[in-house]
Amino acid sequence: MNDETVLNDLAPAAEKLLERHLGVAKEWFPHDMVPWSLGRDFIEGEEVELPAMDEGVRSALFVNLLTEDNLPYYFNDIERMFGSDGAWGTWVRRWTAEEGRHSIVIRDYLTVTRQVDPIALERGRMEQVSGGVTPHPATVADGLAYLAMQELATRIAHHNTGKALTDKAGYEIMKRVAADENLHYLFYRDIATTCLELDPSGTVMAIERQVLGFDMPGTGIPNFTNHARAIAKAGIYDLVIHYETILVPLIRRQWRLTELEGLDGEASAAVERLERYMARLAKVAERMKERAADRGADAEQPAVEPIGALAG
Repeated sequence: MNDETVLNDLAPAAEKLLERHLGVAKEWFPHDMVPWSLGRDFIEGEEVELPAMDEGVRSALFVNLLTEDNLPYYFNDIERMFGSDGAWGTWVRRWTAEEGRHSIVIRDYLTVTRQVDPIALERGRMEQVSGGVTPHPATVADGLAYLAMQELATRIAHHNTGKALTDKAGYEIMKRVAADENLHYLFYRDIATTCLELDPSGTVMAIERQVLGFDMPGTGIPNFTNHARAIAKAGIYDLVIHYETILVPLIRRQWRLTELEGLDGEASAAVERLERYMARLAKVAERMKERAADRGADAEQPAVEPIGALAG
């Protein structure tokens, strides 16, 4: 099925899911959540003294915010895929407005609490947004598969970052942002599921491409590889988390690709390749957990970076 047909056929489902989203999404205000009383002026030339914090948690805050800052390019990609009319266009604009609120509250929180060097943060934002690096899914089905995984991964990363913070305000902010990301995930999960029902073979092929080539949107962030390693070491997001909380829930429980009937030859082969990939990931994840248990909670673990390397 071509993209225009897919979008037209999915439009009724998109409208229902949009209505569901608007019915459960909660209005909230960034200024209510930021601990403004902790703020003070920044003096030009004065070195900012950062509070004691695990560097992996600091990296997660840095990456989380710069990911949200790249919103103009994500909007551009999603509007290119879905268009600006009807329920699709309304969803894209609503999603953009909610994601923009995330960058506001995280930046205000970091500025007030000085958890991250504001100069490094601004320089990183300028480099990230000037570069505009984003995934470019080839088809609508690819985009839906990627976005379902990406929104779930973002929810997990934000939630785990919040749990790693020692202050209540930071925890509540990341918890609130993660709750929004969960609603975004549910929209994309369910619309991708409908796409799988309408065009099972084409959607299976798209899912395989996105699972094997998956990258978090932060790949355009300066020094992302080192940040990703630190984030993994802190237990916020690593290969084990990616396998157990992203791939297993979607591939095995939600989409149940091995149970699909009527697939063409290429799609059937794609399911077999995905099963082999999942089996390899399961073994790697188990070895990582065993090594972590042997070495203790502070054992260094591989970062998100090697996920794609296992696809070969």
